[in-house]
Amino acid sequence: MAPHDVAHYTGRAPVQVVAAAVAVIFLLLGLLGFVPGATSGYDLLAFAGHGSGAMLFGVFAVSVLHNLVHLAFGVVGLTLARAATGARAFLLGGGLAYLVLGIYGLIVRPGSAANFLPVNTADNWLHLGLAVGMLALGVFFGRSTKM
Repeated sequence: MAPHDVAHYTGRAPVQVVAAAVAVIFLLLGLLGFVPGATSGYDLLAFAGHGSGAMLFGVFAVSVLHNLVHLAFGVVGLTLARAATGARAFLLGGGLAYLVLGIYGLIVRPGSAANFLPVNTADNWLHLGLAVGMLALGVFFGRSTKM
């Protein structure tokens, strides 16, 4: 079902439906970061920093802080998705935030104290992809905030 179809049935603008879906994905990723099996090296999960050896899906470096950021981002997204203008702001603002995070990840040395979330190469590319995706969704679906 396309976002505009869901919007018709829910009484929400398509941008709200899309923003809520993105927010739910962040919530799921944040929760999965605390699930052994989905997160390999779970016993190495640190609160923060590059020393955390836990890997979501065996690929993405995570820490307790990283997971909490995903959960908070999801909660903020669901809250903002209650209004069309908030949903657009979440997608565009979140896209810009992930663009900054992706660039930061490309600049920071993996073993340095500045890598506090932590991020690795897979995270960096994912963050850059999320930035492009969220910005595109915000522009495309945010053009009209009407149902």
